[in-house]
Amino acid sequence: MDGIHDLGGRVGYGPVDVHEPEEQFHHAWEARSLAIIRAFTRPEPWSLDWFRQVRELIEPADYLGRPYYDQWLQSYAAMAVHSGAATVEEIVSGRSERRMPGLPPPMSPSDVARSAKTFPDFRRSVSTPPRFAAGAKVRTHRDGSVGHTRLPQYARGRDGRIHLYRGGFVLPDRNERDDGPGDHLYTVAFAAGELWPEAKGRPDTVFIDLWESYLEPA
Repeated sequence: MDGIHDLGGRVGYGPVDVHEPEEQFHHAWEARSLAIIRAFTRPEPWSLDWFRQVRELIEPADYLGRPYYDQWLQSYAAMAVHSGAATVEEIVSGRSERRMPGLPPPMSPSDVARSAKTFPDFRRSVSTPPRFAAGAKVRTHRDGSVGHTRLPQYARGRDGRIHLYRGGFVLPDRNERDDGPGDHLYTVAFAAGELWPEAKGRPDTVFIDLWESYLEPA
């Protein structure tokens, strides 16, 4: 999906503050928001990629103006409404008017702390052999996806070279409910001048992890 979230390679948004202090949270409410989200009882098996797709639907002014964890809360509220777990009126009032049958209680603080140390395994088996080997010339597709995708706009329709084969991993574009298919993943090397004309002649190389579904022989 093409949206305001895809800022990679764009100009006009000001410099990146590389001197920002390294801290997990800027304000106490951000830590509380993350804890609430981790303890959230999910009425459906939402995936990380579904969360990203919903977040990428936030209006541009909201996306650029809201703090990071505020965007998270907005996205989870939208997912709760979409799944029927809550109404807009309940979200606004902060009070539940009904109980959803079969919904387990939220996670305890100790469960949240334990889950924060674990990460899902996105590796998947793929029934077909990989199409490309290291050194192969490839071209990325020009078109994006109607949903979430990991193919950034600045790298579409560009020529690169396979740097490494990573193995089979879940394809984000089709992983709405954590049941998406596996696809071969590669690290693709692009000359900076191939991505941005003003960088032509420079020796810089940009490496992007891309799925086979995004690539074709060059």
